[in-house]
Amino acid sequence: MEANNNMTAERSLEIITAQIAQSRKDVSKDVGLSLYIAGLCTMGTAIIIGTCTLLTNNGLFYLLYFALPFVIWGVSHYVKRNQAPVPSSFIGSMVAKTWLTFAIFALSFFVFANLFDHLVARTSSPDVAVRLMIQPFRTILLLMGMCVTITGYILKSRWLVWCGIIGGIGGFIWETFNVTGTLFARFAGDISNYCGVVQGLIPGIIVALFAFIGLTLPGLMLKRQK
Repeated sequence: MEANNNMTAERSLEIITAQIAQSRKDVSKDVGLSLYIAGLCTMGTAIIIGTCTLLTNNGLFYLLYFALPFVIWGVSHYVKRNQAPVPSSFIGSMVAKTWLTFAIFALSFFVFANLFDHLVARTSSPDVAVRLMIQPFRTILLLMGMCVTITGYILKSRWLVWCGIIGGIGGFIWETFNVTGTLFARFAGDISNYCGVVQGLIPGIIVALFAFIGLTLPGLMLKRQK
């Protein structure tokens, strides 16, 4: 009797393990497609915003980033319209809650930072404003990298983990130390001659680059895994 109970317990454990593995596989493919779509939408939006800012010298185009979550949702919903929904599971719930947390924190921080920077620009001298401004972009890149990395750990995907680390930390360091401005000053001379490019187009290209590293590339790898 005791031997039968042990066999039953072992069999139950095998079934649970197999179900978790299958759930992780199903969720990985769905998350891969979502990350791939999110990366492409982010890259396209960033290039459009950078180009429009360069041509018009109007920073209001950055507000288009507010529409990005809705664009991603709409495109994702359209692409997945004929696909069977992924069965609800603990793995899927953890991934969904991870990205929901990122969305809440990133959007809240973006709104607060822009309002604060606008207030500082209106009430302080240019020298003081430059030092007090928050510059939310680098922090959002860091949050995105953390979210991608956590998702990679949940799905046991090394590609996702490393792309999240490289995209998040790399983007944060790039923006914190103003690598773009340093390179322009080093190789192009007076940066004031390229203010339109540096403040308009280049940030969009950087967003697109790190969106490719942190979203599109790992999403593509997850989509293709067997």
